[in-house]
Amino acid sequence: MDNILQNFVKAANQGDFSLDITLNVNGTLVTGTTVSAKKYMQSLSGTFDGGNEISQKLSEKLSRTSDINYSQEEIRFIHLENAQVYNGDAQPTPSEGSFHWRGKLEEVDGFFLGRIDAK
Repeated sequence: MDNILQNFVKAANQGDFSLDITLNVNGTLVTGTTVSAKKYMQSLSGTFDGGNEISQKLSEKLSRTSDINYSQEEIRFIHLENAQVYNGDAQPTPSEGSFHWRGKLEEVDGFFLGRIDAK
């Protein structure tokens, strides 16, 4: 696992640190802005908020998960907001809008600072 990338994730989890980054994951490029695990969990929780009873339970569980002190946890995942995935020469997924993305740090083959702009 890359110590530099791990330090970027640790900084995002410990404070309000964000960084535009593009990751190479098994030949696919994933571009976005780093966010803390807490912010990722809160965003995911909001996705289910306002739905049926099962959605509400999922939202509450994810909300509780966001309260974990991720700055002290072992760093295993990287979280991106406004993420897009590029596979070959095709248009990014999603081609419109944005989403949050979560990936295993050990699966990242390389990275560069900055985002890919499809425009």
